[in-house]
Parts: sequence; structure tokens; C-alpha cells
Amino acid sequence: MKNRMSAVLLAGCMTISALPFAGYHATPASAQEIKETTAETSAAAEELSDKVASKAEMAEVENVLEDWMTPIPPQELKEGTYDAAVNCSSSMFVIEKAAVTVEDGSMSATLTMGGTGYLYVYPGTAEEAAKAPEDEYIPYAEDEEGRHTFTIPIEALDAPVPCAAYSKRKEKWYERTLAFVSTSLPADAFAAARGTAAESLGLKDGIWSVEAALSGGSGKASIESPAKLTVEDGKMTLEVIFSSKNYDYMLVDGVKYETVNTEGNSTFLIPVTGFDYQMPVTADTIAMSRPHEIDYTIFLDSATLQPGEQE
Repeated sequence: MKNRMSAVLLAGCMTISALPFAGYHATPASAQEIKETTAETSAAAEELSDKVASKAEMAEVENVLEDWMTPIPPQELKEGTYDAAVNCSSSMFVIEKAAVTVEDGSMSATLTMGGTGYLYVYPGTAEEAAKAPEDEYIPYAEDEEGRHTFTIPIEALDAPVPCAAYSKRKEKWYERTLAFVSTSLPADAFAAARGTAAESLGLKDGIWSVEAALSGGSGKASIESPAKLTVEDGKMTLEVIFSSKNYDYMLVDGVKYETVNTEGNSTFLIPVTGFDYQMPVTADTIAMSRPHEIDYTIFLDSATLQPGEQE
């Protein structure tokens, strides 16, 4: 009886093993098929490398973001076109000027180039550009002076924007990253007041002190903090003392302010446009071979306001 049961079980096992596994028939790839697939993959990789510039072929990559930056979407801006400063990760992608346009809830930027060396740009990485169909490339247009311009979509200010550029001479895509600087736009470009309005603080006339931080430029310059703030008839004036004596004027909202001292580090009296945000200013330095205007921002922390010594 035992032998008979064993025979039945063995026959059943043999029958099951002969059935296809869930209808799947594995057919091992031949050596020739593997060889052909490997060759195709290698050819595709080689073709891609021929279209994309390597790191060795590119200039040193520079950081386009600053510590204070947080993305600002088009919904926070009024519709219109505004001149804007733009940071670029490559010194070889020379942008003479940029204009940001906000319309119907979206945003774009028109770049005016310093040369004619690029035929196309692509809103993405160089590898994505190399794989994309040609009708997705953004060709250059010429302005009235014959300069090349490119108009690209952007999702936010103060945020990285990948932008591949196709070199006419090298016939390759080069990786670029851009960032459009919000503080370079005029204050009335924003849908709501940024930071804390000076008037809302209700400061009494007199002398106050406030923590102040300078950002921008090479990062080497700084200003004295706490800084002296004078309130008179509701108007607020900030005393800005630089860590250098090599500044001769400042610009705030397009108005020029000269130094108020003749000795020591450069000192200016400028109006305060608001607290708790990066207030844009420009300072002209004479430390270089020629005078050079540098864009900065000053952050005034309203939580640190303290009555100062009255004069």
C-alpha cells in the first residue's frame, strides 16, 4: 500500500513539473542577442556623450543661490515686464540683461546675450536636451541691434532654473543653471508688501538700534550691527557703516546717496523701505581698477529694535 501511494505522488509531481509556470515560457537570450544589445547601449551612450559637454569641457560651475533666497512664484507678482538681475553658473554664458514677464499666472524671462555663440537653449539639463526632439529647442531671436535673445519659461524667482545651451562652434549642449534675483525687481512688482512695512511698527520719533545684515557681492563686505535708525516725522533713516572705506555712493530705489564722512569706513544715511526682508541696495566701490556698482541686500530684523541713546 505504501509503495502504491508513493507511486501516485511521484506521478503527480511529474505531471505538475511538466506544466508551464503561469503560462510563462522562459527563452534564454542567445549570446548574439546579448552582444547586440550591449553594442546598441554602448552606441547610444557614445552618441549622447558626443552631444553633451563633459565637466572637463566646461568652465568652473558657480553657485547661483544665496542663503537668503526662497522661491517666489508668479502668483506673488503683478502682471508686467521687469528688468531683472540673473545669476548664472557659468562665466561662459554671458547674459547682458534679462527681463522677466508675468502674465496669466505664468512667468518667462528674455535673455539678451553678450555674443552669438549659442544657437538654442533648452529648459532642462544638457542630457535632457540631447535626447529631446528638435522642435522642443528654443531658437535665438535677434533684437533691433542684432543681438541674440532667448525667451525661456521660469517657475519662480530666487530658485534654480536649469537651462542647457547649444554651442554653435562645439556642436554640443552645455549645462547651465540660472537664478533670477527677486530683489532686483522694483517694489511695486510684488502683489503684496514684502516684509514688515516701516509705518506699521509705529515707532516714536528718536534714535533706535536694529540688527542689520548685508548680503550679496563677493560676501567679503559687511556693515556694522546693530545699526543706528533715526525716526523723524514718521520717516526712517538708517546709518550704514561699511567694513571698508572704499565705497563712494549708494543707490536705493534709484536715488543716489553720498558718503556722510570724510575719515574712516564709508558711512551713508539711507531711507528704510521695510523690515524683515532683503531690502535691495547698490553700493559703488572704488577698490577695483575702476569704480564698480555692486548689488547688495540689507536685512533689518524688526524684533531687535531697541531705543537708542538720544542725541
